[in-house]
Amino acid sequence: MYLIGIDIGGTKCAVSLGERAADGGVRLLHRCESRPTAGRAPLELLAELCADAQECMVRAPQRPSAAGISCGGPLDSRRGEILSPPNLVGWDEIPAAAYVSKALGVPARLCNDANACALAEWKLGAGRGCRSMIFLTFGTGLGAGLILDGRLYEGASDMAGEAGHIRLADCGPAGYGKSGSFEGFCSGGGIAQLAETMARERLQRGEKPPLCPTLSELPTLTAAKVGRAAEAGDELALAIMAACGRRLGQGLSILIDLLNPERIVIGSIFARSQNELWPAARAVIERETLPAARAACEVVPAGLTESVGDLAALTVASYHLETTEGGIME
Repeated sequence: MYLIGIDIGGTKCAVSLGERAADGGVRLLHRCESRPTAGRAPLELLAELCADAQECMVRAPQRPSAAGISCGGPLDSRRGEILSPPNLVGWDEIPAAAYVSKALGVPARLCNDANACALAEWKLGAGRGCRSMIFLTFGTGLGAGLILDGRLYEGASDMAGEAGHIRLADCGPAGYGKSGSFEGFCSGGGIAQLAETMARERLQRGEKPPLCPTLSELPTLTAAKVGRAAEAGDELALAIMAACGRRLGQGLSILIDLLNPERIVIGSIFARSQNELWPAARAVIERETLPAARAACEVVPAGLTESVGDLAALTVASYHLETTEGGIME
């Protein structure tokens, strides 16, 4: 059984062709060249993506059975509409699933990108074998996809898993429009904000940390720069990552006690900097969580890397074939 995947991102979009296995897994067969998102009206870009999808369909030995669309929220997965995501200016109430279904002649399903990645990690990556798992993005932002009792949980209005909005402190780095939020502390931008604050404090005490020896260099601090320095043993960078790790542990403790998952899979920055983040996070989890919930849960880095966007969109199609019949998958 063959599938089409459409990954719509704030910077670029891509279409892929995959094959569905009997166990619900997906194998990537072909990926079209990415298209830039900027500079195109939504329906114009969707038309180009559908043209790419038709090229993929020609490559398939038989007609694909479904299409999956992965896109940042907010969105309405039941109606298949994209609802003004902050990284997709002008994408206001765009009926993406209906458009793709009509253009390709196959059922189409729209899914929040964090949920799509959760499905991919559950079926193909570090979440295999679980019935209850949480996937955390931990990249540019922080969001969660929830697999509970063997099913994707999206909530009453597609807002389940917005873990980045949880407030962990009265003040702190801002993320998700809220100071001191989980995303504020545990995201690329959050680490940069932590780095700037902690470096400024040292500079004001008369120190000259190698990571940032002058005030003029504060704007150059990024999560990637801090991560590389921490890996090399820089003392300030390690302190920044430990501060982030403690907040990560605080947020994970809430999720562990609230949802009692078997596994929490964390992508992007955690997957690259686990050694620097995890010791501080683990210490908080051991202190804060209920023993039975903690014992049942393991925290691991994501298993899928560069191809996760393509596999996520394909897995959306595969998963909803298991749960839905006919037409636009609602």
